[in-house]
Amino acid sequence: MEKVFHTSSAEETESLGERIGRCLKGGELIAYKGGLGAGKTAMTRGIARGLGIKCPVSSPTFTIVNEYPGEVSLYHFDMYRVCSFEDLESTGFFDYFDGAAVIAVEWWENVEGFLGEFEPIVIVISGSGGERTITVNYKV
Repeated sequence: MEKVFHTSSAEETESLGERIGRCLKGGELIAYKGGLGAGKTAMTRGIARGLGIKCPVSSPTFTIVNEYPGEVSLYHFDMYRVCSFEDLESTGFFDYFDGAAVIAVEWWENVEGFLGEFEPIVIVISGSGGERTITVNYKV
């Protein structure tokens, strides 16, 4: 199923993320596609809030993964610098799949070729300035 949303600020993007987060139960993989500054981390901030996570959410650009504990934990990956299966494996990515957490992956296009067995919720964010088109694709 595909749904398309439009936001005109980071706050609206976070609010949409919060609505999505409230629907998640754990075990989901979120795959983001979108350029630098598209709003992937803003969306993740909202998802965390929707999951009931209270701590601040920041971009995992330099750490590769940020962990946010909660009743349903959130693991937020940045795959911008991941170019091979070996790189992906060295992040510890596969160790995070316990079926209870939500995993959000920025720069999905860099790793999707290595993860064919997964059926993620794909969120594509495009636009410029404050205006964003956000397309959410998921299996029913």
